[in-house]
Amino acid sequence: MTDTHDVVIAGAGPAGGQAARDLASRGYDVVVLETEGEDEFPSRSNKSTAGTFPSTMASFNIPDEVVMNFTDDVILESPNHHYRRHQPGAVLEFAEFKNWLVDEAEADGAEYRFDARVSKPIMEDEEIVGVEYNGGTEVYADIVIDATGPSAPLAKALDVCGLEREKQAIGIEFEYENVDVDAEGYADLTDSMMLRLDHDIAPGGYSWIFATGEDTAKVGICYIQNDRHREFAKEGKTVDGYLEDWIERDPRFADAEQIDDAVHRGSAHIQMPDAMHTDRFLAIGDTVPTIDPLWGEGIHKGMKSARAAASTIDRCLTDSERRVDAESLAVYERLWHRDVAPRMRSRLMLTRLLYLAPNERYDRFMEDLRRTDDDTLEKANQGDKSAMAKLLHLDDLPLLAKFARERMGS
Repeated sequence: MTDTHDVVIAGAGPAGGQAARDLASRGYDVVVLETEGEDEFPSRSNKSTAGTFPSTMASFNIPDEVVMNFTDDVILESPNHHYRRHQPGAVLEFAEFKNWLVDEAEADGAEYRFDARVSKPIMEDEEIVGVEYNGGTEVYADIVIDATGPSAPLAKALDVCGLEREKQAIGIEFEYENVDVDAEGYADLTDSMMLRLDHDIAPGGYSWIFATGEDTAKVGICYIQNDRHREFAKEGKTVDGYLEDWIERDPRFADAEQIDDAVHRGSAHIQMPDAMHTDRFLAIGDTVPTIDPLWGEGIHKGMKSARAAASTIDRCLTDSERRVDAESLAVYERLWHRDVAPRMRSRLMLTRLLYLAPNERYDRFMEDLRRTDDDTLEKANQGDKSAMAKLLHLDDLPLLAKFARERMGS
């Protein structure tokens, strides 16, 4: 008997889990295929900083039980200055959060198959009709979703994935205790999420300290292998090496001890997406470059992309003819650009400018933020070009020219 469902989802991360949750709650027959074993899930995929904001918690009814710490402020640091903004947030316990999504979807009727490594699509008449996993097991569906992140085995096979290696950001994070969150000469990081722009620590990227308790924190770095990384990076130095160097040099970690050898690794692509769908198929989460390009927040964006996909699928499958062709599924891309990542191109431009800037410009950037109101930062973060212009100066022209040369060469 053929194993057939309404929807098959590859990947049980925030995007895949939320898509399963939304679709199962609407009564669809959904099966989720996850590479990791049920007993270990999520260990190898427990890779997120898991910093998010009240909008995420409220939009998706995320319970307080999966929160490590509620934060009050966001702090931006440069080599010599900092900027503080009141912005309530939450640092999630990522493993518990992902298991909560599994429990929620299963309670609504979704089926999870762990130890199920997806290998390739099953094709008929040049359309995907199912998925092959574990070397030959087949499962069929009206619609297939790839939520596997950058590995994207289905999206790549269907030529729906345009991920570019040179636009891949890589990151690593440790969890520490005995962190001095109020060290002399630094911003008070108590109940805060801090991002630091400093090429000496993370060339071509940023580093972070997210407070998870009185003296505990998630600490990590992320960078893109861009011009600034090539300029400042030391030959042969790994992402682990950069993080270890920061830990050794920064006095806030003088007495810090790593918690249970907790190491979280991840990668994502900072770029405009190409196609996100084809006949009977949608790509969501980090399979599409959905992560916030400026600050790296991916949970909210991934779950919003899942919701846009679920809404699109609901629309198609409630149609009396159950239209699942590419034209019908194109609603997903319209929703993505409207609701998930509006003004994505402008925000990517700001991201590239920011990471191309030298350390001295980061110090001045903190001063610029102090002299502007919060609306300017908020609008610039949303890709508003007039707000972005307020943070630029005449002596930024060489930086803008460098950006233009890099863009023409890309």
